[in-house]
Amino acid sequence: MKRSSLAIVLAAAALGLSACGAPAVNSTANSNANSNANTSKPAAAAPTTEALLALDKQLGDAWAKGDTKFFEENLSDRFVDYSNGHRSNKAEALKMLGQMKCDVKSMASADAKLSRIDDNTYVLIYKSTSDASCTGPDGKSEKIPSPTLAATIFVRDGDKWKAVFHNENPIIAAPETGALPATEKKEEPKKEAPKKEEPKKADAPAANTTPAAEAKPDANTDALAKTHSAGWEAFRNKDAKWFEANTTKDMSFVDPAGMFHSGQAAVVKLWTADMKCEGVTKTSFTEAFASAISPTVELLTGKGEADGSCDGQKNGPLYQTAVYVKEGDAWKLTFMFESLPAS
Repeated sequence: MKRSSLAIVLAAAALGLSACGAPAVNSTANSNANSNANTSKPAAAAPTTEALLALDKQLGDAWAKGDTKFFEENLSDRFVDYSNGHRSNKAEALKMLGQMKCDVKSMASADAKLSRIDDNTYVLIYKSTSDASCTGPDGKSEKIPSPTLAATIFVRDGDKWKAVFHNENPIIAAPETGALPATEKKEEPKKEAPKKEEPKKADAPAANTTPAAEAKPDANTDALAKTHSAGWEAFRNKDAKWFEANTTKDMSFVDPAGMFHSGQAAVVKLWTADMKCEGVTKTSFTEAFASAISPTVELLTGKGEADGSCDGQKNGPLYQTAVYVKEGDAWKLTFMFESLPAS
C-alpha cells in the first residue's frame, strides 16, 4: 500500500487500503458474530498476513498511479479516514486522490502483523518506508514521511477482503529520556500539512456524495463516547481492572510514536503502569463520531485530552480512532490508533 501520513489527508485515505463493502460485510459479520444466526455455515477461514499484505501492496501500486477507478471499485461506502481531526468518507477520499499528483520512487513494507477484531475484521500492521512526494491542488509538493507504522483495518466482503480504515504514524526513535525533542523533529513534515490540506477540506462538502447515513454519527455514538470517556478516567486513575473489563483479549494499540502494542495484558500494563504520569487531574473526550463497520463492530473517532505530563512530555490533544466490538451485551475496545495533531 502507498505510504501516506496523517499529515496528508489524501495520502492517508488513499494509501492503498481498500475499504469494506457495506451490505455484504454487514451480513457476513452479523452471522459470524452471532453464532446462532447462521448455524448451517461453518465459520469462514481467517485471512493470512501474507494475503492481506499482498492486497495492501496492490492498492499501493494503484495509489502511485493515481488509479481512482481502482479505488472506487474497492473502497466501500463505509470507508473512514481520520487525519488531524478531519474525518473523511469515501467520496472525499476519491476526490482528494484525483486532485493529487504523486511521484513515487520506491515503496516497501516489513514486519507485518495481523491483529484480530472479530472473525470478519482484522487489523494489518506493518512498517512502511517510501521515497515519495505528492503535489496537491495548491501546487505545493510535500514529502511523504518515512518510515511510518501503518495500520489497515480489513473486513470480509463475501469472499473478498477490503479495508475500511487506514492511517500511518511516523516512527519516532526516542531515546530513553528526552523523548520530546525526537518527537518534534519527526513531526516537522506533518506540521506543514494543514496549510496544504485546508483548501481540500473546504472544497469537500460541495462535492460530497456520501449517503445520508454517513452524514451524522450513528445511534451508538453517545454510548460509545461515554465508555471511551470512562476509559480516559481509568487511565487517569491507573485503573487496570476497568480496562480488563472493558477491552478484549485481542486488544491492540498503535501509539503516536509509531509503536505497536499487542494483547490486552500488554496494553493495560502500558496505560496503567509503564507510562509515568504526573499531575493528571482531568481528562476529556470530545468530537465523538461513530459509524458501524458491521452490526457488531463500530468505529469511533474523536479527540482525547489530559492535563499534566507523561514520560516527561506535557500532555495535550490526541486524535483517536477506536474500534469497539460487541461481546454479549457489552461494547468493548479492541483496537485504537492514536496520533498527535499537526501544528
